Amino acid sequence: MTDADSAAPRTDALGEALPYLRRYARALTGRQASGDRYAVAALEALLEDDSVLDRFPPQVGLFNVFHRLWSSAGTPVAETPEGLEGRAQRHLARLTPNSREALLLHAVEGFGFDQLAQIMDVSPDEARHLVEIARREMGEATSGKVLIVEDEAIIAMDLESVVADLGHKVTGVARTRARAVELATTEAPDLMLCDIQLADESSGIDAANEILDQLGERPVIFITAFPERLLTGERPEPAFLIAKPYTEEQVRSAVSQAMFFSSTETLRA
Repeated sequence: MTDADSAAPRTDALGEALPYLRRYARALTGRQASGDRYAVAALEALLEDDSVLDRFPPQVGLFNVFHRLWSSAGTPVAETPEGLEGRAQRHLARLTPNSREALLLHAVEGFGFDQLAQIMDVSPDEARHLVEIARREMGEATSGKVLIVEDEAIIAMDLESVVADLGHKVTGVARTRARAVELATTEAPDLMLCDIQLADESSGIDAANEILDQLGERPVIFITAFPERLLTGERPEPAFLIAKPYTEEQVRSAVSQAMFFSSTETLRA
């Protein structure tokens, strides 16, 4: 087997992991542009020195390189200290270091505590402890009003239960774009949970964008069975994206993250 043949599976694995690294980076920064810059920097650093792949699988190695770059940068999201983002940066600064990263890696990206330990260069027990701290600190930090845009009744009920358990108020559940806009203009939500494909073949993306145009910026979490279709890097993408089938922990983490950060870009068609 040639070197090229042995490198091919590793390259393919890195390519498959990159969209999810970009998702994670955007969730950390709240912005697609800044998140993508860090993801690209991590990939470039790995291509220059791939020795980490001798110790870890490609996906874990890529996230490990990213985490080391991210940690060495200090507080990289503090690029625009005024307005909504500035308030978010100050809020983030009060969190226990590395706890938010640990929660995202575990709950949203699906890494186990052993993998999390490898990515963050800590022990598995430390990784578990960081996740527990993040859940507590973020859960205590914010509460607000949430609009659920979902056409499947069972999923909508499940999301409503998770949101209520977190201490948030559900302003309504919409199955179509028109109903979502109606509910949002009746009682403005602080956050929206939006499925992509709605009951009447309308788009949850279009519903969210219309609401944002009317009410102004607020966090949006998109839920889709096909996340790879939105993680291409070819157009604006959501900072918060959950794949179906999801776990309750993923929803809890994403809602807490989005509400806590309180400022994010949404997908623009």
